[in-house]
Amino acid sequence: MNSRFLDVHFRLPDELRVIEPLLREQITGALSRGKVDCRAGLQTTGESTRELALSAPLLAQLVALDASVRAALPQAASLSVAEVLRWPGMLGDDALPAEALSEAGARAVRQALADLTASRQREGVRLAAMLMDRVTRMRELVVLVTPRVPEVVQEYQAKLTQRLQDAIGSADDERIRTEVGLFAVRIDVAEELNRLSAHLDEVERILSRGGAAGKRLDFLMQELNREANTLASKSVAPDVGNVAMELKLLIEQMREQVQNIE
Repeated sequence: MNSRFLDVHFRLPDELRVIEPLLREQITGALSRGKVDCRAGLQTTGESTRELALSAPLLAQLVALDASVRAALPQAASLSVAEVLRWPGMLGDDALPAEALSEAGARAVRQALADLTASRQREGVRLAAMLMDRVTRMRELVVLVTPRVPEVVQEYQAKLTQRLQDAIGSADDERIRTEVGLFAVRIDVAEELNRLSAHLDEVERILSRGGAAGKRLDFLMQELNREANTLASKSVAPDVGNVAMELKLLIEQMREQVQNIE
């Protein structure tokens, strides 16, 4: 579907334009998201074959008009037999009653929507399984990196303290303690990891509940990506940075598939 909202386009022959509002109503009642192209044609069956007969009044009018035109324009060519036979109404009124068109159109759309729904349900099961696999892997990464957060903060505090001490010359300098404390706050990603876990809980809940979930999942992908970006920007350890990059890759894979969910 690949669309945040429902966008329906019709490609119908002129004789079916009269039932376009009916078809649109049925489609919008069944779908809520995606780009939908509706194409339909009209084909008569062998059972509806009727005996063809020329419209004598219309033929007489064409003959008279043809003579008038050629009287004014002697070089003009006369109407050909093919042109006469193709003239609207020459072989009678071929238009089907609006009621019959509406009934046939509604029946066809109901069947098409039923087939589409069944197909999407099968695809939804597959997509849900893929998304859950990514969620499981992301949880593993969060569990892997969480114990490292205090260690990374402590390690970097020690390095920063030593660097500042070398530059300033006193380990007890208040400026060192203040700077180290502020930097420890800036690189602490525990809050981001907690929010990541909360968003993953919500993704699992939505997938388990079923139903229309595309818009909500799309929003959650944005939130997950925001936390992963923050984790990457705050990372001062290669292993934490690698986890952040893998999280972003997994989120992007999920986001691409979420576009196909209603």
